[in-house]
Amino acid sequence: MKLHISFKISAVVLVLFAITVGMLVDVPRLDILNESIRNLFYHVTSWFAMVFLFIASFVYSIRYLNSGNEQHDLLAKIFVQVGMVFGAAGLVTGMLWAKYTWGAYWVPDPKLNGAAIALLAYLAYMILRNSLTDSLTRAKISAVYNIFAFVMMVIFVFILPRMTDSLHPGNGGNPAFSGYDLDNTMRFVFYPATIGWILLGLWISELRFRVDSLSQKMNDDLDIKSDRLDSIPRLDEE
Repeated sequence: MKLHISFKISAVVLVLFAITVGMLVDVPRLDILNESIRNLFYHVTSWFAMVFLFIASFVYSIRYLNSGNEQHDLLAKIFVQVGMVFGAAGLVTGMLWAKYTWGAYWVPDPKLNGAAIALLAYLAYMILRNSLTDSLTRAKISAVYNIFAFVMMVIFVFILPRMTDSLHPGNGGNPAFSGYDLDNTMRFVFYPATIGWILLGLWISELRFRVDSLSQKMNDDLDIKSDRLDSIPRLDEE
């Protein structure tokens, strides 16, 4: 996995653009939301990046089951790890937004509870990986569970909230932001911010992949050297 330098430059430019312009641009003056609507540039875009990375992990788990390529398993793990970082950022920014909009950091909302369940499912994925010692068994079981976790995420984050009463825009019969208050000025920041966070997530994933690949190679080299040393006859055995 190697990103072209243009993608990395784009990630830096777009993220800086979202952070600075997102705080300075004029936003719609709406009841209750007021200035907190700027969180759209950070909360929603973090979730978009998370979902994108989880989709990538889902794809690489399927590819591993088809090919048995260890690098596919490694990429699936890394995309989950980085996706969880963006998921945690989405939860924190969402809780701050909920405090100013709904009066509490956490409310019994299907979308919030579903997001928490989805992240717990992926946390269980990491715990499962760490509990298995055999690399082949770990990769196969983790790939199967990762597919299950992705399906759970889709159900709890995208399907159930639309079928029940939810405070979130676009869920439970509520109109989405784009339907009544996401004007062109906000779109001018929102879309570049979404692309920027996704590219940043891919860049972080690439760095993790390079570090983990190097660490795995070093461990393999140490195992080979250890096997060679064990094969040398000892003087006390002659």
